[in-house]
Amino acid sequence: MTSWQETESVDLMLDDLETWAIVGLSGNPDRTAYEIAALLQKRGKRIVPIHPSAPTVLGEQGYATLADVPFPIDVVDVFRKSDSAGQFADEAVAVGAKAVWFQLGVIDEAAFERTIAAGVPMVMDTCPAIEWRRR
Repeated sequence: MTSWQETESVDLMLDDLETWAIVGLSGNPDRTAYEIAALLQKRGKRIVPIHPSAPTVLGEQGYATLADVPFPIDVVDVFRKSDSAGQFADEAVAVGAKAVWFQLGVIDEAAFERTIAAGVPMVMDTCPAIEWRRR
């Protein structure tokens, strides 16, 4: 089995990929997704909120689904429970995202295998904040 946190995949996403669609990002500053989105912005990334109500968050227009985003997405970062996260990995592949990131505690081995098999790098069960600190 492939490691869920391969250094090459983490480095690609943190160093080289700029546009991060954040699935589950709402305007609630008490939520982890909001904190990580703010960190990504501080690190120079463009964030794209993906939430059914399509809120504007941290100054960025939100979209109800990944398919609604009218420009290329580099990373799809998923803040959803494990049992509903896999569909977003599949949607990420479908819209041509360059990578998928499942946050700390979000694990779907079948989605990981499908995503990797489609040629899309993926990390699971970690957080950009943790990975930046590790460096």
